[in-house]
Amino acid sequence: MNPLSDTIAALATPPGEGGIAVIRVSGPDALNLVDRSFRGKVTLPSVVSHTAHVGEIVDGKHLVLDQVVCLVFRGPHSYTGEDTVEVSCHGGTFVSQRVLQAILDSGARHARPGEFTQRAFLNGRMDLSQAEAVADLIHAHSDMAHRASIQQLRGSVLQSVDALRRQLMDTAGLIELELDFVDDGYEFKDKDVLRSQLTQTIARIDELASTYRYGRIWREGVHIVIAGSPNVGKSSLLNALLNADRAIVTDIPGTTRDFIDESINLDGITCRLTDTAGLRLTEDPVEREGVDRAVRLSDEADIVLFVLDQSRAIADEELTWLRKLIKEGGSVRRKSIVVLNKTDIPSAPSAKVDALLNSLPHLNIVRLSARTGEGLRGLKKAVVTIVRAGMVGPAQETVVVTNSRHFHALTQAKSRLELCLDSLDQGRSGEFIAVDLRAALENLGEIVGAVTTDDILNNIFARFCIGK
Repeated sequence: MNPLSDTIAALATPPGEGGIAVIRVSGPDALNLVDRSFRGKVTLPSVVSHTAHVGEIVDGKHLVLDQVVCLVFRGPHSYTGEDTVEVSCHGGTFVSQRVLQAILDSGARHARPGEFTQRAFLNGRMDLSQAEAVADLIHAHSDMAHRASIQQLRGSVLQSVDALRRQLMDTAGLIELELDFVDDGYEFKDKDVLRSQLTQTIARIDELASTYRYGRIWREGVHIVIAGSPNVGKSSLLNALLNADRAIVTDIPGTTRDFIDESINLDGITCRLTDTAGLRLTEDPVEREGVDRAVRLSDEADIVLFVLDQSRAIADEELTWLRKLIKEGGSVRRKSIVVLNKTDIPSAPSAKVDALLNSLPHLNIVRLSARTGEGLRGLKKAVVTIVRAGMVGPAQETVVVTNSRHFHALTQAKSRLELCLDSLDQGRSGEFIAVDLRAALENLGEIVGAVTTDDILNNIFARFCIGK
């Protein structure tokens, strides 16, 4: 069945009470279906595009449901590229659902999540990277995420990838033409020129892919893991950063057995905080699983906050965990902060900690009291400094890759082009080069939707809300 053959409808505004609610209807019969319930001075199929019309919506028994404004957009000059009607009715769950049901009863089908944007892609109104940018824009929680989404929505990724694909298509075309005349001894592509072009393309892919390290943070936020032994104040620190009692705080070791995720915004940067189980050797299988998860999350985190209780003597086991989580080889992980907590209590002398801190001069150290909030501002400042230092580089006009799907496609394309170079160096037949060139083109095509599968599309548009 043609996915564009029917007409779909859905509420495009969030459910609940509000000034207005908008119901979007799109498809080949959108104007006729809405007109069956619409009573106004005009019939909707007779009006021109991009016009608004006041009237009433009635149900199958001709009972007036609401006064509405119908905005008419004729394809292909609409969001979806199809005939579209946006019905603005009064806000409220009951009335908006009654109006929507009247349109569905007229013959429309309820839209699936992301189906309007999927139709915009299928009708050529946007490429796949732009469609994904729509979802990113809706879910943006920071200035940086918003900026990256707008940039991608305006076609920055499309333009960059298309430039790479055009160059590779020209090269692949000449290689395959050469194969057709291999018996005649013709060469349509100088091997040194080909090597130079492949090297330049790989360098450009590398340049694009390298932006993902900060693009991911722009889109998803910074993942910060709070780690340390039991009863050092990890959960109290989480609550203090959130300014809310999110985690249970007790004097009983092992209270937190799983991890707790919450998000905050620090100076325009979205930060995902994860409070983890206390690090200690334990025979309890549930608590041991919590400890294992804490270690894994710390290894994957952008920043680790390792919390120590400076009011008591530090155990050797704590120092072992500290070295394990914040050191890489013989040096300190740049994105680690040691938090000396409970400064509101007199500190206990600890030669062990002093020796450790002196041996790691580049370690970020913050002293605070999670209970009173003293020093909390310094911790927030330290986090922001680390994040911004890691994101230095992209100018405002630079194309930034924020999507993991795009990053992996670029990585795969680069690997294929490196195989092309290897085939050139080994003097292999042009057939090997042609195969890998085509594969690289397919990898790049997956980014913008030139090459797609139903699984890819379904996975992408399933993230959208219904009505978008």
